[in-house]
Amino acid sequence: MKTLSAPPSLLSLYAKAAATSPLHRGVTLPDSVYQLEPQAVDTAHLAEYDRVCGFRFGDDLPPTYLHVLAFPLQVALMSERAFPFPLVGLVHVANEITVRRTVTADERFAVTVRAADLRPHAAGRQFDLRSEVTVQGETVWSGRSTYLRRAGRAPAGSAAGRSPKRAPAPPEGAVSRVRVPGDIGRRYAAVSGDRNPIHLHALTAKAFGFPSAIAHGMWLKARVLATLEGRLPDAFTVQVSFKAPLLLPSTVAVTTARDGDGWSLDVRDIRSGRPHLVGTLTR
Repeated sequence: MKTLSAPPSLLSLYAKAAATSPLHRGVTLPDSVYQLEPQAVDTAHLAEYDRVCGFRFGDDLPPTYLHVLAFPLQVALMSERAFPFPLVGLVHVANEITVRRTVTADERFAVTVRAADLRPHAAGRQFDLRSEVTVQGETVWSGRSTYLRRAGRAPAGSAAGRSPKRAPAPPEGAVSRVRVPGDIGRRYAAVSGDRNPIHLHALTAKAFGFPSAIAHGMWLKARVLATLEGRLPDAFTVQVSFKAPLLLPSTVAVTTARDGDGWSLDVRDIRSGRPHLVGTLTR
């Protein structure tokens, strides 16, 4: 286990990842475990995160905020030479968060991250990064981020190599029209540390096969949950799959529909109906 007293520098990790990208030769996931010692929440940072993602600022943490604490440890793990894939080119295809109880900004959070379940996929190979957040030994939050390493030359997030499918009808429920500004990638990068070039500028995104910058999947997940603020239970699991990339700027239709004691979540282009995110929230 690699125990850290402070989050690692993401700028240094990105530089390391760029320098070691050709050196990744492994065929299995490393058994490394990264642990961050208990950290206090920076309330100024939390307030900016809330503004960027559409949450109201308060004592309770948004369900997606603790992912930001885990993210530097995830990047550190994926930057290891023993990691089988270079960081650039990985596609975040799904994310699951379990909130065990309401967590508040005055608590101190320890974070643990590991990689697991390398498996084949029709488009390449997938694996999970599993994160756990504890308060004085009690698990209060866990996350699972699923990444895809594509085989072949299709750009990350593209539909190349897949048969076209008719988009399913959105669930019947409350629909919010959300404008997504062109700079949301840079704004979310500033609060999350995720400075993948596909999110920052059209020029850097075009180098990876996109016509413009695209929104972060975790920003989109947070923005959807912000539409349910005040109606979320104290404990729940929210699972989403990221579909077509959300090109910036855009306007999307966010649909939240009651499904038993949970919710169905759906985000799609306001004009074409092309889905960007589908998911569920269950108690």
